[in-house]
Amino acid sequence: MGKLTFPWMAMGMGLLVAIGLVASGALSPEANYKLPLLTMMIVNEFGFFVTAIGAGVGINSLLKDGKQSSLLMVVVCCAVMSAGFLYLAIKLWPGMVG
Repeated sequence: MGKLTFPWMAMGMGLLVAIGLVASGALSPEANYKLPLLTMMIVNEFGFFVTAIGAGVGINSLLKDGKQSSLLMVVVCCAVMSAGFLYLAIKLWPGMVG
């Protein structure tokens, strides 16, 4: 696996994790979750780290090799998903205002 394929894989895995969390009711205001809270938090943390590392690897490749528009879009997508996972982690944490 080369350095350029990891950001693409991170984006795909991040999308799958996000779809799974939305399907499990992580965004429901009534806290009617279909999965245990700790499971959703661990899955969310996995999605955060994968997308953050994917954005970091992509930024490193962009700085080293120059501008590539497709890789730049993947890096932006990974960074936005990483921020979304961070927000969801704060929202899921018991007792936090969200």
